[in-house]
Amino acid sequence: MAALSCGERAVRCLLGEPVDRLPFGVGIGYWPWGETHERWKRETGRQDLDIARELGFDGSFASPALKLGMFPEFENKVIEETPEFVVSRDWRGITMRNRRDGHSMPEFLEYPVKTRADWEQLKRERLEPLRAGRVCEDWEAFRARLQKTGEAVQLGCFPFGVFGTPRDIVGVESLLLRFYDEPELIREMMAHLTTLWLSVWEQVVREVRVAHIHIWEDMAGRQGSLISPQMIEQFMMPCYDRTLEFARAHGVRLISVDSDGDCRQLVPVMMKHGVNVFLPFEVQAGCDVFEYRRQYPTLGIWGGMDKRVLAGNRSDIDKEVARAARMAEQGRYVPCFDHLIPPDVPWESFKYACEELRKVCYGKAGA
Repeated sequence: MAALSCGERAVRCLLGEPVDRLPFGVGIGYWPWGETHERWKRETGRQDLDIARELGFDGSFASPALKLGMFPEFENKVIEETPEFVVSRDWRGITMRNRRDGHSMPEFLEYPVKTRADWEQLKRERLEPLRAGRVCEDWEAFRARLQKTGEAVQLGCFPFGVFGTPRDIVGVESLLLRFYDEPELIREMMAHLTTLWLSVWEQVVREVRVAHIHIWEDMAGRQGSLISPQMIEQFMMPCYDRTLEFARAHGVRLISVDSDGDCRQLVPVMMKHGVNVFLPFEVQAGCDVFEYRRQYPTLGIWGGMDKRVLAGNRSDIDKEVARAARMAEQGRYVPCFDHLIPPDVPWESFKYACEELRKVCYGKAGA
């Protein structure tokens, strides 16, 4: 088979169609936390370390410049500083406390919506779907980029999802309570955000061919989904149905969902409503990609390699690479670690793992 463009290769691989080889270096699981990157720059002595160029990663999907959330954004603002912590508000309107050294997740203190009146104001002032300027791409330059790189076009990205974005607006505890206390408000939020995204995406499909819609949810933990499958169906899936209708109308072949945690309750519901790719299959949350493949033969599986082995020895890495190779033989699989690479991973270990994965990817041809 003739060599495919990197975008077409990724699409075909996840759909189980013939490919020249597997995508290599594609996905969140090939990228480090900021602290990890700083470690690798120190270890290599190269402040300009370009990981993708150094290791020969493929491209895959290109996203045009769009404003899919707060627009105008909230002003980034430092509210309080101490020797150990910084309290600030980000572009989403979330106030959080961070360690100065960046060695932990932030503590979320306050969210932009506390009442229905807050929501109405936010919707009016910052979440207007047709506000001019939400599409801010230079289309001539973007098409030239696609011609040069061979990337496929993706719509949707972090932090935009039917569950994920409302959580950022009201906070996770408040959101979960409002499913019971104010269900119509939650439905309204989800429907309005979907209208916003589809309105912006309609402008994109007039300019370029789109291959992939990505939805970020992060709505599961080790214990499973944060809401029941019944609630997923009732609250979220009407919005997914609208996205599926858009995808079918415009020839979009992939609809993916990103959620950490144990996703066993998410996958079967979402697949019924058009999702055909899932990621990243977090191993420490109990995700076994072989079991998902057994249950869902048509699902595109992206990830599922245990990033924790990268802090171990080469024997541990070899076993995980071999497991990915066995999974690749079953098709519709893009090998990838199951999230950003943590700071306990040495550069040489990561480099070795990628070199071994490259052999797997270049030595395979999907069927």
